[in-house]
Amino acid sequence: MSTKKIRVLVVDDSPTMANTLTALLTEEPRIEVVGRAADGNRAVQLARLLRPDVITMDLLLPGLDGPAAIGHIMSQAPARILVVSAVAEQRGVDLGFQAMSAGALELIGKPNVTNAEELRKWGRELAHSVCLMAEVPVISRRPRVSQPQPLLTGARVDVFGLVASTGGPPALAEVLSKLPKDLPVPVLIAQHITVGFTQGMVRWLSQVCELNVLMARDGERLEPGRVYFPLDGHDLLVDSAGMARLQRSQGGPCPNGDVLLQSMAAAYGRRCGGGVLTGMGEDGARGLLAIRIAGGVTFAQDEASSVVYGMPRAAVELKATDGGVPLSSVAELILQSCQRPSFRPTRVPDGGSR
Repeated sequence: MSTKKIRVLVVDDSPTMANTLTALLTEEPRIEVVGRAADGNRAVQLARLLRPDVITMDLLLPGLDGPAAIGHIMSQAPARILVVSAVAEQRGVDLGFQAMSAGALELIGKPNVTNAEELRKWGRELAHSVCLMAEVPVISRRPRVSQPQPLLTGARVDVFGLVASTGGPPALAEVLSKLPKDLPVPVLIAQHITVGFTQGMVRWLSQVCELNVLMARDGERLEPGRVYFPLDGHDLLVDSAGMARLQRSQGGPCPNGDVLLQSMAAAYGRRCGGGVLTGMGEDGARGLLAIRIAGGVTFAQDEASSVVYGMPRAAVELKATDGGVPLSSVAELILQSCQRPSFRPTRVPDGGSR
């Protein structure tokens, strides 16, 4: 068994926070903090010099801000970057999604706790995330796939659901930015994300696509051309009448992709589509299988274009879909799956029968 430690560079302009992060991380015996930087320029220098396995990156930095520093690091000394940012500051949240576009893998909110035990619990969660990140292959840029595979024909779905985790926000941005504002179906999203960042993600995606991106309200009717996210700490579902439903997360991945896709399969049957994008773990695979069994459209992102080929692999291995689809082809697949004939049927969930 390898005893090699995970080498971490801590980047934060606050000496107090840098000391706290260092102390919390080094409580995990697998982690070694090999350097600290208090500004973006120094972070780039140390990334080149130390070649750390993982970098924890603050965003509101003097000199180069977080996204700019990440851009330089990913082009000069690629590393796995975990953003640790204050969710109380809107600018910091917004910069977080710019950071993910630049190459960061994950967002974690800085601790907002009142006692030592809560701080240590947060530190254990951070260390666990660092250990998981250390297993992710390092890529300097998203691969370009020049030969998209053939897509489906003849499908007619009334709703589409997407599940994503690590690497998901930039993937969603690429997909949604290619969809027209008059998309004839609603899109429902289960993107695993730390509490406090969902509203910022909705705001960011609204700036990069023509669709109306919003937080779902419990009991509202799903409308075409809209993209729905659940509230922080909630799962998004669809009921038998085609209404959005929100429920408190019961643990595990949040929001839960299996819960979303299984509810869609039950409500819409063969008239729904689902996809599992990049991410660690297995969430979404069982929900995607439920859609496939109901006769709906299913796909998983392919390995070449995935930041982490965990969730898509699980979906393929469960036979919830055939093979993988390059990220560059996902928007076209969604468009093909919701093509309309010359007449518009009434869109009422019927469990898959017409």
